[in-house]
Amino acid sequence: MRLLLADSSALHRAGLRTVLTGSDGEGGAELVVAGEAADGAEAVELARRLLPDVLVADVALPRMDGAAVARAIVAARLPVPVLALTAHDGDEELMELLGAGATGYLCKDAPPEELSTAIRAVAAGGAVITPQVLARALPRFVAAASTTGAGKVVDLRSLTGREREVLMHVARGHTNAEIAEVLRVSETTVKTHVGHMLAKLRLRDRTQAVVLAYETGLVKPGG
Repeated sequence: MRLLLADSSALHRAGLRTVLTGSDGEGGAELVVAGEAADGAEAVELARRLLPDVLVADVALPRMDGAAVARAIVAARLPVPVLALTAHDGDEELMELLGAGATGYLCKDAPPEELSTAIRAVAAGGAVITPQVLARALPRFVAAASTTGAGKVVDLRSLTGREREVLMHVARGHTNAEIAEVLRVSETTVKTHVGHMLAKLRLRDRTQAVVLAYETGLVKPGG
């Protein structure tokens, strides 16, 4: 799995590289740092050239911050998911990043194993947000999405029963593997259902699917 690291601090990038590639010999073979960027503009340019499996980006990048980087990647239709790392964990920041197209949001002080798990989940098409942060910020994000999207009609009737069920699992933060286990189908089948669901609802990614599920009342906070 090829990673692109973006952080203004060379020391922080070196620390990330050591943690993720496993200099201690544990689990490092499957994660490879394909490139490093010291600012947002460089991160976007390297994302275009290298097409990494995941871009791990500090939110507070110079020239272009994490949200601007995510927007640029989405606008360029690059198949590069963005996992944003933050030192502040603020609701407004989270809302901006999700709206910009980031598919992961994690605190910089997260344990190394949590970061590695988040990278794998994002690379596999998942959306990763620390559960405590999501529970706190989601009502506000949904309210904002409802306001900006006023008048937009989303017809969930276009979904099959199984696609609707998959959407509910996605909204609750379940991975494809977890959904497959619950539904007793293969992970490939789940991926197919997720793809059909996103296409029918004209959604960009799983993060938008989560917001839509709460916005339409299909899933309720705490439910």
